[in-house]
Amino acid sequence: MAVRRLVPLLDRILVERIIAPTKSAGGVLLPESAAPKVNEGVVLAVGPGRRNRDGELVPTAVKEGDRVLLPEFGGSPVKLNDKELFLYRDDEVLGVLKD
Repeated sequence: MAVRRLVPLLDRILVERIIAPTKSAGGVLLPESAAPKVNEGVVLAVGPGRRNRDGELVPTAVKEGDRVLLPEFGGSPVKLNDKELFLYRDDEVLGVLKD
């Protein structure tokens, strides 16, 4: 799997955005303008963290498999195996979603 080959550096996080549903509960196809905007994603890989001024390693706040809330804009798009993934810095992630 190509995702396993990509290991983010420093405090970066590799995220797969959750795609909004294109059909309603009744099976009606929704136009793009009516589809709800989803700012959620699943963390696929995390970097080791960053170093502070004293040289100590500060680990990332999320781990693989976490569902996270993402900003509307930002992230660096990465294309792997026809999947569009995004790289975010740890401090760009807005929060972790609990079940």
